Amino acid sequence: MVQVTVTPRSSLADRPVQVKICGLSPSQLVTLRASLKDERGNTFQSHSFFRADGAGEVDPGLHASLGGSYTGLCPMGPFWFLQPNTLFRRLVKRDVAGSPFLVLLEVLDGISIATNPQEQPLASCEAERWYVAPGVRRVPIKEGRVRGALFVPP
Repeated sequence: MVQVTVTPRSSLADRPVQVKICGLSPSQLVTLRASLKDERGNTFQSHSFFRADGAGEVDPGLHASLGGSYTGLCPMGPFWFLQPNTLFRRLVKRDVAGSPFLVLLEVLDGISIATNPQEQPLASCEAERWYVAPGVRRVPIKEGRVRGALFVPP
């Protein structure tokens, strides 16, 4: 049974996580697709192609991506190389304190670039990427024409 895990599942957006796929056949070619919807409903995705090792495992921190959104060894590649499905969209987090970005990671058999609704992933999991740590207080700043926010740690 194929499994994909993110450790830790919930983390700050600037902290590294470990993505691991296990339960594959040795040398099996798979696509790791990461996707998220921003607060405006725009979809962002990355695709990376991997060949499983002899134990049937893939770890982007140990195994180089063979192609897709990036190539080479990049442990955070699925997150860092998210691209908009619609041109000229930017990934911006507006509600930094209230909710995380939910990144869906899916493992697909073989090389898959296009999003096909009929295509069933071998495994999937969701990671929470927060922009503000628990207990941090947001204080709006308004002084003349200056607008901003001060984030005060607990």
